[in-house]
Amino acid sequence: MISIGILASGSGTNMEAIARAIDDGEVPARIAVVISDNPDAFALERARRRKIPTTVVLPSDYADRASYDHAVTAALRDEGVDLVVLAGYMKLAGKELVEEFRGRMMNIHPALLPSFPGTHGVGDALEYGVKVSGVTVHFVDEGLDTGPVIAQEAVPVEEGDDAESLHNRIHQAEYRVYPRAIRLFVEGRLVVDGRTVRVKS
Repeated sequence: MISIGILASGSGTNMEAIARAIDDGEVPARIAVVISDNPDAFALERARRRKIPTTVVLPSDYADRASYDHAVTAALRDEGVDLVVLAGYMKLAGKELVEEFRGRMMNIHPALLPSFPGTHGVGDALEYGVKVSGVTVHFVDEGLDTGPVIAQEAVPVEEGDDAESLHNRIHQAEYRVYPRAIRLFVEGRLVVDGRTVRVKS
């Protein structure tokens, strides 16, 4: 069975959605570990309630970013992780982590990439005046939200939306799209061809 390692910095709602999908038999995998750079992340509490092992890797405990990334990579490797899932992880994956899990590490972003990358995707989309935003699941590479796109779902911008109301609807899309993308990986149906991710039938 595929083992998933989740990196999370915050509340862990996407982690919870993935765990529920596993419980419901939608994703034939197991969560091996939840790793956070934030000891107060509620994602850790969610994991503990589910008896999922947790690890905190504090950046302040390491001399530089490369050492920190080495520790995160080692923690994932020690748990025998097959797929790394970033779920509200507020750090750019470092070189060693990307190389170790290239083609086996996913992220989710609250916009239709390549539009509006970065930490303010929802607000940036609203400020630009788009009529449709959405969610993107992509493989992680060395850039900021630049990896090959696995799946997307559009979320219309409604009259009177602010960042909170739009983000709430985007979250609901995330909880659908992320487990589906993970299932495709687990089933061996994702093939990366340059920048294109093809889904085998």
